[in-house]
Amino acid sequence: MPKSLPLVDMSAPVCCAPVAAGPIDDADALEVALRLKALADPARVKLMSLLLTTATEATTGDLAAVVGLSESTVSHHVGQLRTAGLIESERHGMNVHHRARREALSALCVVLDPNCCT
Repeated sequence: MPKSLPLVDMSAPVCCAPVAAGPIDDADALEVALRLKALADPARVKLMSLLLTTATEATTGDLAAVVGLSESTVSHHVGQLRTAGLIESERHGMNVHHRARREALSALCVVLDPNCCT
């Protein structure tokens, strides 16, 4: 029987002491690792890049056309990014519009290296 993954609320940006500040506890390490796992796929990195460089929101169809993947595949990747708290989505009629959560990505950067954005 497969091991079940722990449930972590990832709706808020990661918030813990920087990794370089000293050993972090298991809960904080898991929180950081799950967010990094969401970014550990080239398609998801590309989707994040598109959402970060787009001034407005983008639909799954818009994203699929740019990255050259099917809408269902993009929908899966977007779901993983949303679960990690890196993007947010909002339904407008028949379409779902996605946008990057810059504050979540910035918080992750600061946790990894507090000097990265200074």
